[in-house]
Amino acid sequence: MPLALNPLNAAQPKITFLIHNVYAIGGTIRTTLNLTAALADRHEVTIVSMLRHRTRPRFVIDPRVTVVPLVDLRADAADPLLHQPAEVFPTAEKRYEQYSRLTDQRAREYLRSCDADVIIGTRPGINVYLAHFAPPQALRIAQEHLTHDMHTKKLRAQLARQYRDLDAVVTTTDADAAVYRARMRLPGVRILAIPNSVPDPGPPPAGGAPVIAAAGRLVRAKRFDLLIEAFTDVAAKHPDWSLRVYGSGADKERLQRLIEEQGLGGRAALMGAVSPIEAEFAKASIVASASDAESFGMTLVEAMRCGTPVVATDCPLGPAEIINDGVDGRLVPMGDRQALAATLGDLITDEPDRHRMGEAARAAARRFDPAHVAHVYEELFGDLAATRSSRAWQRRKARWRNRAGRALRRLRH
Repeated sequence: MPLALNPLNAAQPKITFLIHNVYAIGGTIRTTLNLTAALADRHEVTIVSMLRHRTRPRFVIDPRVTVVPLVDLRADAADPLLHQPAEVFPTAEKRYEQYSRLTDQRAREYLRSCDADVIIGTRPGINVYLAHFAPPQALRIAQEHLTHDMHTKKLRAQLARQYRDLDAVVTTTDADAAVYRARMRLPGVRILAIPNSVPDPGPPPAGGAPVIAAAGRLVRAKRFDLLIEAFTDVAAKHPDWSLRVYGSGADKERLQRLIEEQGLGGRAALMGAVSPIEAEFAKASIVASASDAESFGMTLVEAMRCGTPVVATDCPLGPAEIINDGVDGRLVPMGDRQALAATLGDLITDEPDRHRMGEAARAAARRFDPAHVAHVYEELFGDLAATRSSRAWQRRKARWRNRAGRALRRLRH
């Protein structure tokens, strides 16, 4: 049954997602495509891609979802506005150099004429476009796929001003939502957590190989170096086991040198980027993450959905909200090579416990099913529509208090 969203103006509301570049590869793209496919069961869904650099998207997009590119980096290459710096997109945003006056212009033109009932942005700079240009009748929701503290101080200040005009800010973890509520005072704006969605990959294969798998960008924060060092200890005791690391990034050469220095040639390998990753996780017996920080922990959920037990560092902010330690996975202290190696060794030697934990992981990960996450979003749409007037009143009161406070301070001085 479609959710009734009175006072929105459609029994089957139109939903539009704004994304950086749906033609590329990335976690935000994957989870957006998962969610839009689930919402397309009951809604008219559009993905607006700010940029386009190739003819076909790398990921499969549900045919019911309409894709609208705004700036084609090939066809628009001669447009002088493409080569002028953006004026609306925030300068402190990591992707600022990829935006231009042309993206500003196309975003403004599209959003001001957009007839969607709900518009969802998927990164900070795009959320600023949403705040500036979205029509007043639409619900405006900002997704945050990075944590509050991953943004620079300058960007946080810019967002605190712009996000006041949104209806909701959605983080991927409860812990991060609490940080946003405490540090980014936004009267009348709902701040809540909704996890990323991951589809069911189907029945897992019978029995995994003696492989520990890991995946992610090859950057220092992911601490693949720590994982390789811990596997050195594991490999000495379990010569039939191997480590496979999937991904690409700036740290590739350093990690390859570390593998060679640790004498792990043939036992540990950098496998390159693979998408989708679930087939590789399903072949493994354990999936590991040694990160120092995670905004969510998408690879953990992908592994759990495959029925593969996970071992992860208990880093801020995602793993502890995904893994029930000792039940459907294991959490170890950050940066602790010995604890990581010992926990991996425990799972290797206790095959029955490994299988039990994998089954529990598969069951627990059902809460990340796209249909379930889509329903949570639908409930949010209904709540935001029903409370729109009261939230607008909260914003007005806050502005009056701020003006009165400034006037009083001027009188005192």
